[in-house]
Amino acid sequence: MVLPDFLVKKTPKRENIRRIRNLLDDATLHTVCEEARCPNIGECFSQNTLTFMLLGDICTRNCRFCGVTQGDPLPVDPDEPARITSAVNKLNLNYVVITSVTRDDLADGGAQAFVNSIIRLKNSNPRLKIEVLIPDFKGNVDSLKKILAVQPLVLNHNLETAQRLYPFIRPQADYQRSLNILRQSKEINSTVYTKSGFMVGLGETREEIFALLEDLKAANCDLVTIGQYLAPSKDHLQPQRFVDPEEFEAYEKAGKALGFMEVFSGPFVRSSYRAAEIIRWKNHNVY
Repeated sequence: MVLPDFLVKKTPKRENIRRIRNLLDDATLHTVCEEARCPNIGECFSQNTLTFMLLGDICTRNCRFCGVTQGDPLPVDPDEPARITSAVNKLNLNYVVITSVTRDDLADGGAQAFVNSIIRLKNSNPRLKIEVLIPDFKGNVDSLKKILAVQPLVLNHNLETAQRLYPFIRPQADYQRSLNILRQSKEINSTVYTKSGFMVGLGETREEIFALLEDLKAANCDLVTIGQYLAPSKDHLQPQRFVDPEEFEAYEKAGKALGFMEVFSGPFVRSSYRAAEIIRWKNHNVY
């Protein structure tokens, strides 16, 4: 499929990526920006914003849309939280997003790596705001409780797509399980903001998108991101259609009408894109 004009983005400047890499001076650190081949990498790296990825760069699942490598991951590196903290300090960040590959091989799904990172980051800079983008931990509530106990500002867990498409696109995930993570998060710690995102253009209908928004609202989700699916490579699942900007605006209006704290919807929106801005929009006075 030929990209429409509104989806044509300038090639990222390699010097921005090299500059960040040189500044970090740590080849063992991973970012989802690079591993998932995000189209916004040039823009974000030029502004010193990036999403750190815990637990290596190999995922135990194989979602058909994802550019992260699937396979047998390496053992957990206990020094990873310290290296991420060092990188955050070098970049002089006041807001950081941390995600991970899915680690179904670990008893807690990797939750302790998030906990260790949050604690170390807060000890290094008490004013730092932290957003975590977590996997589903196979529904392990104890893993969720551990993360919420150390008080990230935002807990993000993506639904990714409409329920009907899960068996085809996310066969190892479960739609209701993901909704439960968001619902349980609010029940466990109502002071942590919850966030979720999904892609369009994978074959879902407009009615399914509206239903997805209603499900997220029923789960007490605060923040929603909606973006166009773009294949990471020619070998990945290809988009079924390209959603025009007006349709994205309609989804944003529908979400706001449902009462979400914020809805960020557009062709290049991704779950961590401009994350600090989303939580600050419209004088929410979050920080």
